[in-house]
Amino acid sequence: MKRKQLLLREGDVCKFEGFVTSGLFRVYHLDSNGSEQTLYFATESWWVTDIDSFTTQRPSQLFIESLQDGQLLMISAQDKEYAYEHIPKIEKLFRVMTQKTHAAMQRRMIDMLSKTADKRYQDFTERYPELACRLTNLQLAAYLGISHEFLSKIRKKIARST
Repeated sequence: MKRKQLLLREGDVCKFEGFVTSGLFRVYHLDSNGSEQTLYFATESWWVTDIDSFTTQRPSQLFIESLQDGQLLMISAQDKEYAYEHIPKIEKLFRVMTQKTHAAMQRRMIDMLSKTADKRYQDFTERYPELACRLTNLQLAAYLGISHEFLSKIRKKIARST
């Protein structure tokens, strides 16, 4: 995938689950004002998909974009079902992966509902320091649910206090 290439557009049906072997991808939604709301980023050894669209085969509400040149291993729903039927360990692998993803999304929801923007930024940079360095202010702000101007203020405040 080339940088800025879209793997999925809102309104299209997601036909894949992708395992990132290199690069950086983001999954985002455009709200009614046209503002980007980033659900998550996917970097090396992470999975990327619109699981709702993939499993229901309904149009996606999301975009998936390559933020850097990268490579993915992709599996279709048909191939995934075949693997489930013929390789039992694959079904267990995907079940465990799904549980971990569900737990991570739950933690993210709780963070968005209960933590300040400052705390969300600090937690993100502590949890994913190598990822934080690969993102622009706009990309990180869209993930944190704040404006890039507010993110700059948070960074300045932290820099002054250290």
